[in-house]
Amino acid sequence: MIDPFLLLAAVILYFFVMMAVAHYGRLRTGKGAEEYYLAGRNVTGLVAALTYSATTYSAFMMVGLVGMTYAFGVGALGFELTYLIGTLFLLVLFAPRFWTAGRKWGYLTPAQLLADRYESRSVGVITALICLTFLIPYISVQGTGSAYLLAALSGGAIPYELGLTIMVFVMAFCAVWGGFRGVAWTDSIQGIVMLSTSIFFLLYAVQIFLGGWSNLISGIEGLHPELLSVPGTGFFTFPKFLELTIPWFFFALTNPQVSQRLFVPSSVASMKRMISGFFIFGFIYTLACVLFGFVAKLLVANATPADTAMPLLLSNFAPPLVALIITLGILSAAVTTVDSILLSLGSMVERDIYPAIVASPSPKTEAKLRYLIIVIMSVLTWAFALRPIEMITLLSVMASGGLLVQLPAIVGAFVWKRGTAAGACWSMILGGIATGLLYFFKISPLGYGPPIWGIILSATVYVSMSLVTKAPAKAGEFIKAINAELREKGMI
Repeated sequence: MIDPFLLLAAVILYFFVMMAVAHYGRLRTGKGAEEYYLAGRNVTGLVAALTYSATTYSAFMMVGLVGMTYAFGVGALGFELTYLIGTLFLLVLFAPRFWTAGRKWGYLTPAQLLADRYESRSVGVITALICLTFLIPYISVQGTGSAYLLAALSGGAIPYELGLTIMVFVMAFCAVWGGFRGVAWTDSIQGIVMLSTSIFFLLYAVQIFLGGWSNLISGIEGLHPELLSVPGTGFFTFPKFLELTIPWFFFALTNPQVSQRLFVPSSVASMKRMISGFFIFGFIYTLACVLFGFVAKLLVANATPADTAMPLLLSNFAPPLVALIITLGILSAAVTTVDSILLSLGSMVERDIYPAIVASPSPKTEAKLRYLIIVIMSVLTWAFALRPIEMITLLSVMASGGLLVQLPAIVGAFVWKRGTAAGACWSMILGGIATGLLYFFKISPLGYGPPIWGIILSATVYVSMSLVTKAPAKAGEFIKAINAELREKGMI
């Protein structure tokens, strides 16, 4: 346990520094939505790589992935590496296309891109609503996990409600006040904190408490050999592995807070550095979290549920200062993820939903609206997390599967000129409803989970509806223009 006063003081001081960085980003931010949401599309490679990495890897890497490894073994590594490899593959194929389209036509959001490509505002609205539906509860879970961590490490001296309020306030301030530039800079700092603290504590725990890497390996082989079997200890059946990994594999395209970041690199070189930097960051962080799971298995007895393995490891084995540092790293991961989601959802409400309601929105009204939107979503996040209920947990589990139904429309926008607005709209609507219902009633036909059936239905509807409806007039020109620019820049 960490001294509650020290823990609270350190958290407040650390996040005060983050808010100061966000304020500095505010001072450097120009006027207009493009500056606020995309930092003027002028983010350098290193910052782009760090903000992409910090946004992608939430606090649940150091809690959830550690717990999954603790309970089920190396299958967790396969699950997370599938995501990393899938992201690298998709970024190589689609990052240049997003980047080129964003610069050529000035898109601020992925939903705006889809609406323009399919020549239908409804496509953008439906995309935005799906993201709002599945991501707002997920934000709440980030706040919940952070608040529970603070309560556990302080021995209950920092009440759950106080920890949650502090976390949500910091998240909202950095997003509202700093805009994307402030968030990107805080992401960069917090990304470094996330990675460095995890590596430091891993090396410390292995050397001090286990006596070195050979003892870690021999200990797992001797005491828990089942954790080294592939795919794992019964949990990772083939259908379950597909259910978990298919949504993760396509995460880079279907989650707006990460796909929107494909608009921001300042150049082709910056985009390439962003991709390579993310892969290096992700590989190291994934290995660290999985190894923590094995370390915890040897040091922590009966962590129930398994997600408590990391907090128990910190509470019982880490010196107070080390536990404090790693805690800040975990909280950093939560803040970076939430800030990015808040900005992304705010931009979609401003650019995709609000114009569908108000015919001619004024720039001044939009500027005021963007702050109000993020504040409202932050309050909703606080309210959802304040009284956690079963539906919130259910929706957080549904998030990746629900967002997956956008995939056919996104891929088709870039590669299939026959894709139509009707196909895009109905594939997302019917796929989203089907996935939600299967999750709600806990039904897995033939043993395969909701995301599998959701994406099958979504792809089937997209193709069939597109074949019987009229393709947008400029669809071919859209694809041709992007490919021409990619060839000109040597990216294909």
